Amino acid sequence: MKPICVIPARMGSSRYPGKPLEPLLGLALVLHVYERCRLYAGFAEVLIATCDDEIKRACEAHGAPVVMTADSHERCTDRVQEAIEIEYPDMDDGRLIIMVQGDEVLVSPKMISDIIEAQSRSGAPVVNLGSRLYSTADHDDPNTVKVIAAPDGKALAFSRAAIPSRARADDVPMFQQTGVMAFTYGFLRQFSSLEQTPLEILEAVDMLRVLEHGMDLYVVFTDTETIGVDTPADLKRGEQRLRDEPLTQQYLSTYL
Repeated sequence: MKPICVIPARMGSSRYPGKPLEPLLGLALVLHVYERCRLYAGFAEVLIATCDDEIKRACEAHGAPVVMTADSHERCTDRVQEAIEIEYPDMDDGRLIIMVQGDEVLVSPKMISDIIEAQSRSGAPVVNLGSRLYSTADHDDPNTVKVIAAPDGKALAFSRAAIPSRARADDVPMFQQTGVMAFTYGFLRQFSSLEQTPLEILEAVDMLRVLEHGMDLYVVFTDTETIGVDTPADLKRGEQRLRDEPLTQQYLSTYL
């Protein structure tokens, strides 16, 4: 069965309220993410999950499938789970779900293909995309969640601290966790039932719950820089990257 892509988005971001509908090159942020996910040809469906009427109206005007979910979700995974329960009430636990957060403006079909292939190869219940950081300032930034993994790709740690440390070497691999994940539906249901864990709470990184409960989590690394839009400066940087990227024209010219 083909995987399903769900894009969670909400207007009430604590750091950048209203960002899903901020325009980049004339198209709303969340709709860039939607169109870029649609460039991957292997999805059964790409849909947007939200709790906001403004996003719903924008999606409908664009022709994008949208599912209305509760406004009480603290985690994007919970929003994705509810969307699946609404749209696919009889979904098999083995069905693969791809979650792409609604601010991952540079997501690409190659990134999606890589995490799906890694999940198929490893059989892991969840696979996360990690993208390279090219700035030590980003490596030190506590707003950026860093990730390290074993040689086989199994995640070892997530932290808002700079991991691995640069104390003994200047040239260390620096990667951030992104909002692009693949997981089985069975994992999604299990994850929501697990108790929060100490490191998860301390770091405010929900995937630490997976590691602390002893579950396998794999990471696929890309040297391509990604931008999760959390500030107006991120939006401006993302717009410039979109303007310079050939992939953008594969969908943007259709709507503008």
